[in-house]
Amino acid sequence: MICPFCGREAVWCENKAIYGRNFGKSYMCYFCKPCNAYVGCHQNTRVPLGTMANAELRAWRMKAHAHVDPIWRSGQMTRRQLYRRLKEIFGRQIHIAESDVEQCRQILEIKF
Repeated sequence: MICPFCGREAVWCENKAIYGRNFGKSYMCYFCKPCNAYVGCHQNTRVPLGTMANAELRAWRMKAHAHVDPIWRSGQMTRRQLYRRLKEIFGRQIHIAESDVEQCRQILEIKF
């Protein structure tokens, strides 16, 4: 995997390279140390859970999750309904783990 921030090859490694110890059952990730950009992988495979994110993008993704997650967690909508609504708004399937800063900003503006 190539880091989208610097163009270097990201290393496939255990997430202890980021956190100092492994977290979770699925602890493999792609990591670009110079950019502090990373993405976790599905069940310790090489399949990424989303796209690589640096500190700024991770912060925006956390804000987007903080905006939408309470909606499905409260039962106001199911998670499926919420992501279907995002698909209607954006005209394509949306995953916060694949969103860029601008998409996260747009998600924060949505009134559900």
